[in-house]
Amino acid sequence: MSDPRLRQLTIKTGVVKRLSKEKTVYEKEVVTQQNRIEKLKAAGSDDHVLRKQEEVLQESMMMVPDCQRRLAKAYADLSEMIRNEEELKETEQYQAAQGVLEDAKVNLPQKLTA
Repeated sequence: MSDPRLRQLTIKTGVVKRLSKEKTVYEKEVVTQQNRIEKLKAAGSDDHVLRKQEEVLQESMMMVPDCQRRLAKAYADLSEMIRNEEELKETEQYQAAQGVLEDAKVNLPQKLTA
């Protein structure tokens, strides 16, 4: 891996992969937190506990668009690098990058995937 382009390709691939996973985790956290709040309301929990749990929910909800924005930027960077470095097509890093881009499409904002 003496070619610095391969190193950059590996780094950018890792960033897209991590941000895609991070967005998925935050989305699951929002659903989990909503369910937790519903259970607490049904059990008649203390108002203070409910407010704290709703704060946690709001924080998780704010992270989803942030992750999506960072993912869209990283996706665009990696896509551009793949277009510009087609001579690396035979390398496993290039093929891994293409696979990660394909996997990350489901986590992109709808306007980018159309």
